[in-house]
Amino acid sequence: MTPNRFFLALSVMAVLSAASSAAEPGNPAPTPQYRPAYHFTPPAHWMNDPNGMVYHKGVWHLFYQYYPGGSTWGPMHWGHATSTDLLYWRQLPVALEPDRMGYIFSGSAVVDANNTAGFGKDALVAVFTHHDPAGEKSGKLNFQRQSLAYSTDGGEHWNKYVENPVLNNPGIHDFRDPKVFWHAPTRKWIMALATEDRITFYSSPDLKKWNKESDYGQGQGAHGGVWECPDLFPLTLNGKTRWVLLASLNPGGPNGGSGTQYFVGDFDGHFFTAEDQQTRWVDYGPDDYAGVTWSNSGERRVFMGWMNNWDYADKVPTAPWRGSMTAPRELSLRQVDKNVYLASQPARELRKPALPGMTIDLAAAQPVRKLAAKLKQYGGSFSLGLKAEQLASFTLTLSNEQGDKLLIGYDKAAGQYFIDRSGAGLSDFSPKFKGRLTAPRLAKGKAGDIRLLFDAGSVELFADQGLTAMSAVFFPKAPLTQISIQ
Repeated sequence: MTPNRFFLALSVMAVLSAASSAAEPGNPAPTPQYRPAYHFTPPAHWMNDPNGMVYHKGVWHLFYQYYPGGSTWGPMHWGHATSTDLLYWRQLPVALEPDRMGYIFSGSAVVDANNTAGFGKDALVAVFTHHDPAGEKSGKLNFQRQSLAYSTDGGEHWNKYVENPVLNNPGIHDFRDPKVFWHAPTRKWIMALATEDRITFYSSPDLKKWNKESDYGQGQGAHGGVWECPDLFPLTLNGKTRWVLLASLNPGGPNGGSGTQYFVGDFDGHFFTAEDQQTRWVDYGPDDYAGVTWSNSGERRVFMGWMNNWDYADKVPTAPWRGSMTAPRELSLRQVDKNVYLASQPARELRKPALPGMTIDLAAAQPVRKLAAKLKQYGGSFSLGLKAEQLASFTLTLSNEQGDKLLIGYDKAAGQYFIDRSGAGLSDFSPKFKGRLTAPRLAKGKAGDIRLLFDAGSVELFADQGLTAMSAVFFPKAPLTQISIQ
């Protein structure tokens, strides 16, 4: 199976429409060389945060912030795509459009198994932010409110609740991005909501009437920018359940611009309490933002983020689309000494033979010519595993005949992994497109393992069984088919 077949799952009509739009006068020339093979992208136009991700009857639903009128941010809609395997995506019509109450900002979706909201047993219910641009322009502080939409046909069609909004704004400028889940011990729905520089928790018996429970975040974690797109979920480590709180912020990320931090602790249905106050990052790279997890996925906790950065998102040189998602990732907890970390690994659906790739033993002398031949065969979309019994400093260089070079490696003296994209292709589209990126090594052992996912113009690094993750986009003039290791 060649990786390019993954993209063919997008609807033919949508792709033809995108190509037609790209050919109109004044639009940039299409850049098919940057179209990912196995990372989700819309056929055309602007995309940012993943929204409403829910697993229902064998189908992974992905909604996303979408502007069908152009390739820069505009009036937000909810785009919609589905998959049965997290690889092939079926593009569906826009699920939610702006209305008299405003744009459709980020949110989440749940399966209402007990019909608590009255829309029907097993109805899909989306909880989202209505953003009123006129209210924002006039200086009002209540221009963001929370609303509902529901589907009774498995997500194909959606109806907005006639009594929206269900949660009014108490007078907060940033009051958005509800992530909702059912909390069985208290038999209530819990909403984690981004409220300026913190996360506010609300509860409801029916998704319609909400009561404030508590706040978390003042004086905790990173505060380089406003907090956004929260998520709260349980994970088990050594028989003990802990709760993980995600909070994206922009700016203030570890490599500039956007980033997503996390906290590990306890949640009792009312209050979240973190185990420690260290700032930790889901992904240390610049291109993983606003990521959240699918609801209703059983014991699996599957995460996906927007593979872009607000520092340059509206300038990346792709057409007729702008924006892609990270690869789906499975989250777990791991302990190093007394510290508990969130680890992420590529979802099991991306393992061989679904995604072609190879493994390199850093201590062995492998023929570079043979490896390069495989790179040409893969055409820029593949996985690469690196392993070492004694992890020492190394640099892996991927290049092409046009002179582009992407450097990936480990600096033992600094205790850091790095990705250097400064010479990997186009970069003059934004002065904020940072070249050299670093991430700490959190593991304590001597042996090292790294998995790299390449896809046209992106690389995702997962080191030490996912303790360190790092995502970056780049824009080479041609596929990187040459390889060397120092």
